Order: sequence, then C-alpha cells, then structure tokens
Amino acid sequence: MSSARDEMLARVRLALRDGAPPPAIPRAYRRGAGPEPAGLVDLLTGRLVDYGSEVHHIERAAIATAVDEVCAARCARRVVLPPGLPADWRPTRVEGVPDSGLDARQLDAFDGVVTGCTVAIAETGTLVLSSAAPEGRRLLTLIPDLHVCVVVSEQIVDSVPAAIARLAPLARLRARPLTLVSGPSATSDIELSRVEGVHGPRQLVVLIAT
Repeated sequence: MSSARDEMLARVRLALRDGAPPPAIPRAYRRGAGPEPAGLVDLLTGRLVDYGSEVHHIERAAIATAVDEVCAARCARRVVLPPGLPADWRPTRVEGVPDSGLDARQLDAFDGVVTGCTVAIAETGTLVLSSAAPEGRRLLTLIPDLHVCVVVSEQIVDSVPAAIARLAPLARLRARPLTLVSGPSATSDIELSRVEGVHGPRQLVVLIAT
C-alpha cells in the first residue's frame, strides 16, 4: 500500500513540476475492426436482452407500426414524443403528444416515451442519447415508465472507443449532454435485491431498424 502511494505521489509531483511535460498516457485500446454489421446487431441484441430489455428487429418502413404494437402490448395509450421525432416513426393507434416543455409532474402522467438515439454500443449494450432532435430533452427518458427507443443499424458501433469518436464533436463543439442507457433503470443497492424503475423507466423496448 505504501509503495503504491509513494509511486502515485511521485507521479503527481512530476506532473506539477515547472516545465515538465505531462507523462505520456498509453492508449493501446482497440479502436474498431469489430464484427461485421450483422454481427454487431446480434451482439447488441444479446447484451440488451441480458440486461432485461426487450428487442425487436424491424424494417425501417415498419417503425410506426412496431411502436403501435409495443404500446398496445403494454396498454400504453398515451406517449410523449420529442418534437424532432421523424414523422414516419410516430404512432398512429395511440395518442402521441409532442413535448412542449412539459414538467416532471406532467410527464409522469404519460404511459411512455418514444425516442431515437445517437449511438448504440454493441459490446456493452449501451444506448447513447445526446438530446438530438429525435431524442428530445433528457427529462423525457427519466420520468415515463416505458421507453421505446429506435436504433437505426448504422448507429451501432462495436466498442466504447468507437462511440466516443462519434460523440466527441457533439460534447466538445455543441456542448450536448450525453445520457448512457444500459437496460431498464435498476439498482441492487438495498440488501442486494434488484429493484427496477428507481431512477428511470422500468421498461426499455429497443426497435432495431435495418
């Protein structure tokens, strides 16, 4: 313990020394060259299912129909929609209400929310939301009990470094907040018992459109 502490403090002193260049940080992690597109879809699907999400593979022309079917299966009669959600993604058999700055209490009255995503990481089963037009405000995906997320196949990358490469300009140049979602909201903090829906939707349904 003492030697590790001494080494850490020595590195700090070196970094703070006048005129000393910062120590080189090794960056030998993998940056891509993962599975082919079909393999990425399968890997992402497996990870999402492991986390307790429901996944459907659909054609792009059938997104609105799939959203309707998911909502009907969960008795979701009223869902909130980001204003920038594509028109051909919007449900037609349930009430879809565009977000107009709804507060948390108003959002809590909805059965669910339908959004897109910016990037999906196959290796970790993670959906990344960046408050882009098809995703809307971060609050939309924190309050309703059901989150239906549409992932277009080109948005799937193999690894976290590949995702960061896509997301860096959004965070650095446009100062967008990033939300990383890996499965339905859940915690095991209380007596190691898994409880879902503590700080977000209990139900996550992902529609992968190819």
